[in-house]
Amino acid sequence: MANDLEGKVFLVTGATEGIGKAAALNFAKRGATLVLVGRNREKSERVVAELKAESGNDKIELLLGDMSKMADVRAVADAFRAKHDRLDVLVNNAGAVFMDYQLSADGMEMTFALNHVAYFVLTTRLLDILQKTPGARVVSTSSGAHHVGKMDLDTITKRNGKAGFAAYCDSKLANILFTRELSRRLAPSGGTANSIHPGYVRSGFGLNNTSRLMGLSKLVAKIFARTPEKGAETIVWLATSPEAAKFNGEYFFDMKVARTSKRAKDDALAKGLWELSEKLSA
Repeated sequence: MANDLEGKVFLVTGATEGIGKAAALNFAKRGATLVLVGRNREKSERVVAELKAESGNDKIELLLGDMSKMADVRAVADAFRAKHDRLDVLVNNAGAVFMDYQLSADGMEMTFALNHVAYFVLTTRLLDILQKTPGARVVSTSSGAHHVGKMDLDTITKRNGKAGFAAYCDSKLANILFTRELSRRLAPSGGTANSIHPGYVRSGFGLNNTSRLMGLSKLVAKIFARTPEKGAETIVWLATSPEAAKFNGEYFFDMKVARTSKRAKDDALAKGLWELSEKLSA
């Protein structure tokens, strides 16, 4: 397995901690050219140094950007394009839950902006590179929470002033619907797009919140949650294994196709979300 990813280019968001960092380390150890996206310069540079030291791979680059801001996402994509003419694997993993209602710099509810719109803008801005890279793969982190998602396209952008866990569930449903439509668009070029549920992982997720509920969640995670390495297994498998290359438009948990909600199978809703996302990011 050593150096089996030599010559391949991987772009990973949400790579400075948790499952993103665990997946990035795996790719780095296997010789990939790795481009990480981080928001905080000091933390991101520290992670890059750690990954280089642990993997022995110096082909690790950093792009800085706040993925909740469309201007930053576009800048990240453009910076990637300026240096790379291929993209073998894009891992859309940056995400969070915002319990208190707030709007992004672009006027969208923050959870939706970060968890879905960032995926959409980054992927579509790099879509032509993905389409011309043989066997390109897109892996997007969703969640089992999508089963609770209801998502109304008429209100999803601002959510009528409401946020919290319901917003998170809707954003994770959006990840699967986005993947469904993306897979259809990548298929003619031989590319694939799949989404995953990482499981309940011990990571930095939710640390941006200070509510009692999130505090309890962090305590429970210390006791019962799986490791980031275990949570990243399915990302790594979908991104690199020959077996996974035959799947397109599916949702996985523990390297197996998993059941989705009825709404997650709605092709009309997937198409509608894509069209709305195009308008929001125009």
